[in-house]
Amino acid sequence: MKVLVVDDEKLARERLQRMVSTLDNYEVFAEAASGDEAVRKAVEYSPDLVLLDIRMPGSDGLQAADQLAGLASPPAVIFCTAFADHAIDAFDASAAGYLLKPIRRDALIDTLGKIGTVNSVQRRAVTGLDAVSHDCRARTHISAKTRRGIELIPFAEMRFFQADHKYVTVRHEGGEVLIDDTLRDLETEFGEKLVCIHRNALLMTDHLEGIERDTSGHYRVRMRGVDEKLDVSRRHVSSLRLLVQTL
Repeated sequence: MKVLVVDDEKLARERLQRMVSTLDNYEVFAEAASGDEAVRKAVEYSPDLVLLDIRMPGSDGLQAADQLAGLASPPAVIFCTAFADHAIDAFDASAAGYLLKPIRRDALIDTLGKIGTVNSVQRRAVTGLDAVSHDCRARTHISAKTRRGIELIPFAEMRFFQADHKYVTVRHEGGEVLIDDTLRDLETEFGEKLVCIHRNALLMTDHLEGIERDTSGHYRVRMRGVDEKLDVSRRHVSSLRLLVQTL
């Protein structure tokens, strides 16, 4: 995979190049010190991946990412920055990843492993195949602050959301993380992609498998790929049964 490294600091570029050189199937073909130069090098070398700093003199990384997205064969973009306050902007730029400096090799490898999934989600969003019943397009990722920095979790990898007091946990393929979104906001944004089963839980409709009643009379929902069975409130039982019949 051809990689373009972009950072206004020479030492930062060299460090990333050394890190990439230790990975199989990845090779740095070019480097750039500004957003404008990044776009020129992308046109010249057609990289598969751009490791892109955000805060740079002149045209910054976010502006460069917008231009890169307009190329005939746009590369995947992973933002590499020392600042955690650009995660939401990264969504708008359709970033494949978001890494906080100093970048660790294990975090880079983890993000690279998700690029294929991320890009397929982005393509569906662009072509309208992932549209929801709202005028504005829903996000394809949700950001979470973890020990590795800001992680962008593809919506396609999520299983359910559960609220506990003022926090919301999202369970996804790789585990679970806390997010800042509220259940109400998630339900409004993603519409029929989510189904409410309890006042404190939303789950992905695509992973709904069935509903069952235990010996105590409590209803629980089964999900594909999830061992845990979540409680269903009685007010949602009827609508959930009807939904299961249509799946």
